[in-house]
Amino acid sequence: MKIKNGDTVLIISGKDKGKTGKVIQAFPDENRIIVEGLNIVKKHVRPKRSGEKGQVVEVPRSIDASNVKLMCPKCKKASRVGYKLIDEGREKKVRICKKCKQEV
Repeated sequence: MKIKNGDTVLIISGKDKGKTGKVIQAFPDENRIIVEGLNIVKKHVRPKRSGEKGQVVEVPRSIDASNVKLMCPKCKKASRVGYKLIDEGREKKVRICKKCKQEV
């Protein structure tokens, strides 16, 4: 998966289209991410003890990684992510911005 924790992303589809946020958790096996402050849903929570009231809490839900674009920290544009091999004693794979060709 090309999106990692801590990346700033732009949502390109869904109810939060056009908004940006920081990735707080990534699930590479499911190709899903959780973006801070976006894709918030209301969840009804039952009371745990007698005498306690139930409540409605807002929780962030995961979105598919294909619905976001990485915001390049260098050129400040939303772009796709590519990879480049760098040979520093051993080969190392780094992510690059497809627009400005700089390392992310």
